[in-house]
Amino acid sequence: MSTTRERLARWIERRLPRPRLREGATGRQRRPVNRIIVFGRIPNPTFDYYLAARLKAAHMPPYEVADIRVREAPASEADGAFVILCRYASPSVLRWIERNAERLSGVGLLLDDDIPAVVTGRDADFFYRLFLWYRALWPLRRLNRHLDIVWASTPHLASRLARSNAVVLPPAPPTTLWQPSEYDDDRISEPKRDVLIGYHATGVHLEEHRFLRPIILDVLRERPQARFEVFADRRANAIWQGLERVTIREPMPWSEYLADAKARRIDIMLVPLSPSHVNDSRSTTKRIDVARYKAAGVFSESVAYGSSRDTEELRIPYAADAWREVILQLVDDDEIRRRVAAAMRQTVLQMTAAADTGLEVLEGRHV
Repeated sequence: MSTTRERLARWIERRLPRPRLREGATGRQRRPVNRIIVFGRIPNPTFDYYLAARLKAAHMPPYEVADIRVREAPASEADGAFVILCRYASPSVLRWIERNAERLSGVGLLLDDDIPAVVTGRDADFFYRLFLWYRALWPLRRLNRHLDIVWASTPHLASRLARSNAVVLPPAPPTTLWQPSEYDDDRISEPKRDVLIGYHATGVHLEEHRFLRPIILDVLRERPQARFEVFADRRANAIWQGLERVTIREPMPWSEYLADAKARRIDIMLVPLSPSHVNDSRSTTKRIDVARYKAAGVFSESVAYGSSRDTEELRIPYAADAWREVILQLVDDDEIRRRVAAAMRQTVLQMTAAADTGLEVLEGRHV
């Protein structure tokens, strides 16, 4: 039975701004495309996972990227430009779109999270919710008058954005984003005695931190060769205090996170997802992070990652005993770890191949 708080959260969520296409929009460009302009908090993983490789596909128009954190929008040529907003908009970008609306070939919005559910959920802290409201939700009141298309990262998220007729755009990372160079591959494959387990979470996974702590405590107690590292913000940090062979790391900027993976390897990476509206809309981008560290990934059976049938990928129920058993098996057997890690890299390679299609609503229609 839902609690009063949950009912209130759903009531608020239903009243938060949602993306909608402008009157007369067809889900395509309005006129031929001269160039694409991407606005976002660049660099960020959303751009790299979904757009970077697609924009470089054959027959795509030229593109440029603009960081919305700059106070004023760039003096870009608006005639024939197709604008893509990557999650967020700023007042200066909205003014630029409004000023140049009649000259643009179209405006699109890319979303990879159920942002209203995050804002009304339990795990995100107050300041992140406030940021999402200001940069992602409030701008929709002006942006919706100009939107021609909305892209959603998963079918479930698209269903949550039904009023916008969202088009599903799965992740398609460039090879350079996750595949190490030969030098890096040789360096990180040197033999070692211990086994490093990692959980790299963002600030909206407090429930998963609580779920993992007793599991990791048991694993470290039973396997002295195991070590654990966790990315934890201020609130999650307290969950992991006092455990031996546990390294607590602060979340880092995206560019630093990419550089971190070039310097070392993680043996096992954990991707638990608690059952929730937010997690049901999650994309599968954690596969890319796992492949980047050449790790064996352990994933929750979920709407995002599917069930465990007919796959080398380890997908297990969100139950402590099941996770404990699988982690212990991976710690003990490096051959299983290698096999699972290889299967993960093959899966991500298939994701990368999807970038060859570019952005189909724009491809082949520029001047």
